[in-house]
Amino acid sequence: MIAFIRGTVFAYGIDWIILDNHGIGYRLFFGHPEAVKLNQEIQIFTYQHVREDELSLYGFLSLEEQELFLKLISVKGLGPKTAMAMCSKFPYSQIVQSIENGDVAFLKGMPGVGAKTASQIILDLKGKLISADKKEPMSSEINDAIEGLKSLGYKQGEVQSIANKLSERPGLSSDEYLKMGLQLLMKKKIGG
Repeated sequence: MIAFIRGTVFAYGIDWIILDNHGIGYRLFFGHPEAVKLNQEIQIFTYQHVREDELSLYGFLSLEEQELFLKLISVKGLGPKTAMAMCSKFPYSQIVQSIENGDVAFLKGMPGVGAKTASQIILDLKGKLISADKKEPMSSEINDAIEGLKSLGYKQGEVQSIANKLSERPGLSSDEYLKMGLQLLMKKKIGG
């Protein structure tokens, strides 16, 4: 499998790019035309899709976007073109957050995704994307509070969905974070 291609941008359109790599032009499905210029040297991470009647390459600007794409196409009923459209339309973190929060309405708003597929995405991927979404390590007090919430029966996805809110209030004790976490989770249950 081709993991990435480094080359010069030969041409591009709304959903494709041609990279010149030592005189060979690779045409890839690519959803970020705003990020490239003609004759620019660029490295694009790839996924090679093989079917009976098709051999195609999909390109991504980052490994995390490529990983999200691979997780999305593992969902029953979600093909590579729909997954590519999702990755192109919204930032990685927003897609991951919507999956972790079980936000069916947001996912349904994506190109080619209906209610059934949105529910299937959440069912298959909730809790499996969080480790890749950590931007910076949480304080030991927040980690203690998160472990406390899990020991109270809250699921990893639920707890992770409020972790960023906890980190917005630095300097609290583990007990204070635990209390704040419980309040946030109760608000989510009542509001959602």
